[in-house]
Amino acid sequence: MNSSRAVFLDHASLDLGDLDLSPLHQSFDELQLHPQTAPDEVAERLRGAQVAISNKVRIDAAAMAANPELKLILVTATGTNNIDLAAARAQGITVCNCQAYGTPSVAQHTLALLLALATSLPDYQAAVRAGRWQQASQFCLLDFPIFELEGKTLGLLGHGELGGAVARLAEAFGMRVLLGQLPGRPPRADRLPLAELLPQVDALTLHCPLNEQTRDMIGAAELALMKPGALLVNTARGGLVNEEALAAALRSGHLGGAATDVLTQEPPRDGNPLLAADIPRLIVTPHNAWGSREARQRIVLQLVENTEAWRRESPVRVVG
Repeated sequence: MNSSRAVFLDHASLDLGDLDLSPLHQSFDELQLHPQTAPDEVAERLRGAQVAISNKVRIDAAAMAANPELKLILVTATGTNNIDLAAARAQGITVCNCQAYGTPSVAQHTLALLLALATSLPDYQAAVRAGRWQQASQFCLLDFPIFELEGKTLGLLGHGELGGAVARLAEAFGMRVLLGQLPGRPPRADRLPLAELLPQVDALTLHCPLNEQTRDMIGAAELALMKPGALLVNTARGGLVNEEALAAALRSGHLGGAATDVLTQEPPRDGNPLLAADIPRLIVTPHNAWGSREARQRIVLQLVENTEAWRRESPVRVVG
């Protein structure tokens, strides 16, 4: 198959100038890189291309119809909600994503957030910057709660590759791991229903996809079931947790803390309940858990693998 010309619509979302893109360049006669692409620029930029590469830029039916030479769409992420998969099927376009590239990065970010909450790290850092240690009457500050992960119980919602990696790290800290039953999934003997899981855990981490069954999976009722002082960490998708309910649970003091790497709208240009300045014991990171250099380089290599497999007419990581 001829795939001589490829267009990367938003390469700045992947490459910060620290990646080796030479394998990708070598895969095509021509590779055109655009840092960003506006919706009204997509169809024109794909003109004459056989391969489109996109992270978050939407490629819809109209853009595909305007480019009959397009044969392959490479998504530089696992999620493919920015691609009209039905239109791609109708036009005979293969769509491939990237998978499991960020497992070490997201797993360590999850544990970093959990450790930061357990040690009140942001509070102590802020206290030092404010001069409180310098003015202390003794050698240390112990103004904020600190507890050890060892001996505590971690609940996992989602136990695929990523959830499994988090479980192994948690067990290395001496935690007991319990697995929860995801809504909409067949019951399993090794999974506890939420009503049984939540009252037992000292911390809960989320590693599952967002769909109609899991949207608002953790709301006011579920948060109320958790132990007073329990922690919640979400490095999956923002819509899994009802943000208003989480803010209320933190303000009331019921939860001991929460951390999220994801929000329902990203970037949160219109604000978000979890960005209010008065919410205690909350850490928000800007959807960067996946973004280690190593993880992003793995994406480059998977793009090459996907392209070469497609050329052999044995495509891999096909979606849709």
